[in-house]
Amino acid sequence: MTQPAVSIQLKNFQDQFDIPLTEVVGRKIYITDFGKEIAESVESILNQVYTINHKTLKFKGQLSGRLKLSVVSTGKYVMPYFLSAFVKQHPGIELVMDVTNKSRVVESLKNNEVDFSLVSILPNILNIEKLDLLQNKLYLVGNTEQKFKKSVYNKELFKELPLIYREKGSGTRETMESFIERHNIPVLKKMELTSNEAVKQAVIAGLGFSIMPLIGIKNELRDGDLQIVPVNGLPIKTVWRLIWLKGKNHSPVAASFLNHVKKEKSNIVQNKFAWYEQY
Repeated sequence: MTQPAVSIQLKNFQDQFDIPLTEVVGRKIYITDFGKEIAESVESILNQVYTINHKTLKFKGQLSGRLKLSVVSTGKYVMPYFLSAFVKQHPGIELVMDVTNKSRVVESLKNNEVDFSLVSILPNILNIEKLDLLQNKLYLVGNTEQKFKKSVYNKELFKELPLIYREKGSGTRETMESFIERHNIPVLKKMELTSNEAVKQAVIAGLGFSIMPLIGIKNELRDGDLQIVPVNGLPIKTVWRLIWLKGKNHSPVAASFLNHVKKEKSNIVQNKFAWYEQY
């Protein structure tokens, strides 16, 4: 919704109460204690509505309920393909998917806020179960203004290239830094950005180079906006994995989804990610 539309809805909601729901201090809006209590009541009402809808579908013999996922930001190029057929097959399912960085994904799993998470680096602080989905490959990429030989460069090339980093807490950042530290590579750090899309656009604009997951740059490689710079030791290979807390008692929806992925993952990888094997 646009900001004016939100303001109108908020005003209409406020008109139903004599006590303020919000207050403005400076240029920031804050929820009052009364507003917080109303929000809790509204959430309870909405949850009851969801329950009624799910029970109705259940009596009709349809699978229903919420499927809650947290996905690392680059995983948005992967997870939808493993969800599509399942969600179409079960229209009564409500999908809630949080796309964020690795730190937040691990936190949501730790707090049992989600059914599953998608990561490329396993968290070492949690007792989990996992299902491998797809290999993750990370290459050094730049725009196409500068020409590189087709032969493989040694790691000394990094001394000449300004690098663009993801923010701390990102799995891509962690993988990139681990590679650099493991090989004692001196680098020129250019900037730090908070999303894969932001890094990609910065690289295309010529602000620097970055080590990026192949999965998120398919179109840019095809269109000639980006190029892979061949460097010894790359690509870095990890695995996209669906993970969940060990011993978790899955809901019928979550259990059904897990069975679907186990059964269909080979077909999904073959049909949707065949291009991946070209690199």
